[in-house]
Amino acid sequence: MNARPKKSFGQHFLHDKRYIDRIVSSIAPKDGDTVVEIGPGEGAMTMPLLAVARRMTAIELDTDLIPGLQDRAASIGELRIVHSDVLKVDFTALARELGAERLRIAGNLPYYISSPILFHCVEHAAAIQDMHFMLQKEVVERMAADPGSKVYGRLSVMLQLACKVTPLFTVPPGAFRPPPKVDSAVVRLVPLPPEQLPQGDTAKIYQVVKAAFAMRRKTLSNTLKGLVDEATIRDLGIDPRARAETLPPGDFVKLANAM
Repeated sequence: MNARPKKSFGQHFLHDKRYIDRIVSSIAPKDGDTVVEIGPGEGAMTMPLLAVARRMTAIELDTDLIPGLQDRAASIGELRIVHSDVLKVDFTALARELGAERLRIAGNLPYYISSPILFHCVEHAAAIQDMHFMLQKEVVERMAADPGSKVYGRLSVMLQLACKVTPLFTVPPGAFRPPPKVDSAVVRLVPLPPEQLPQGDTAKIYQVVKAAFAMRRKTLSNTLKGLVDEATIRDLGIDPRARAETLPPGDFVKLANAM
């Protein structure tokens, strides 16, 4: 029996087999991979992933969905369900608990908390091999945006400093029950190796990025007043009259280190 999607959890259950198959092919799980799914819902992606990985973990907040998931998984493989809000899950500790060097994370993320989930995962990037998420298409466009784009902003900079972001394909509303009012898209995030990560204080980098994008139409000398002075910005080889949306991610690291 199909579960009734709950608005309070932002549930939209994927049901179109063509897109389920494309997502599973993109993840390309292997026997022995430590796969963790965020928000399995009715298990549309869970079961084909489990059929290959043989063992996996799912994080589900909705208690009503858990018995159905356990019943469907019983004949396919070993499914461990963590009943929790994903924002409270320590992925680094989970990897240790599962005896995994790194986790492979997947999920159809609720649109209303997609950014907090992304940032939470990035905090544990050292324990993650890759992530495949379905999100609102507009969010994926922001994640992958280049400097100069109208949608380039805080999310673009912070994610690109931590991961290689690759949009994969669009998923139409009709692939879900109930259909959302917007298109969705699948994206791959691969954490950068340690040598490519920014050398600096992440909290300071975020502070600079947040301030710089707070008023998009203002110049850096205005938005960063009190954090980095105009002369220092110029000494870094950055034009103080430039706007945040024109700077590549690495420039924000330079600015943070100069605070």
